[in-house]
Amino acid sequence: MLVHRCFPVVVGISGLLVGVDALAARPMITDDARIVDAESCQVESWAQFFRGRTETWALPGCNVAGRLELTLGGALTIERGHTRATDVLLQGKTVFMALEPNGWSVGVVLGNARHRDIDRGRLSPGDLYAYMPSSFSFRDDRVVLHTNLGWLGEIDSARHRFTWGVGSETKLFERMWMIAETFGQNGDELSFQAGLRCWVVPNRVQIDATFGNRLGEAPGERWLSFGLRLLSPAFLP
Repeated sequence: MLVHRCFPVVVGISGLLVGVDALAARPMITDDARIVDAESCQVESWAQFFRGRTETWALPGCNVAGRLELTLGGALTIERGHTRATDVLLQGKTVFMALEPNGWSVGVVLGNARHRDIDRGRLSPGDLYAYMPSSFSFRDDRVVLHTNLGWLGEIDSARHRFTWGVGSETKLFERMWMIAETFGQNGDELSFQAGLRCWVVPNRVQIDATFGNRLGEAPGERWLSFGLRLLSPAFLP
């Protein structure tokens, strides 16, 4: 029964937005101060659509030490009929306390995102990044707010940027949530996106659909994404 409630709403968003251009971004840029359960794993995956180009991401991650979530994954890009690996991401994340209803949590994330140098045919050193995610629960988890403050170091250009994000999850129905955020970094226009997230199988299978844009940009800057998240029960030693 719940599957019939989730899919028509999420698919309905796609029907309204078919044909928009997409911008490379995670389904939600603003991270939460939560990690996958101890001794468990997850796969976060999503697809984004560009004019003449499709990008798909898969980020498997596991909680290997109780409070340390390690993620290693990347992206495949399909363009002009050719498929190639374009990005590789390695990330570590920890939180200092569990997020309880009506409580709060804070954590630290460190990572490296490498991008394929098309001219040289190899991965570039990419970007180093670090940020502090914070989450705040209200009304018994019916509303959860997230904030990120961080740093991005572009290795090739030796540039340093301040990054930030503010996001929210608002419960609409038993397993349906509205998600929204705004985010950016110094030197770029503010971006925003919103959408729906649904638990098809509680704590195991989640789907989402989001759309967004950069403030003041042309329609070509809009993006559309569809995501699937799978979580396992505890099985690691």
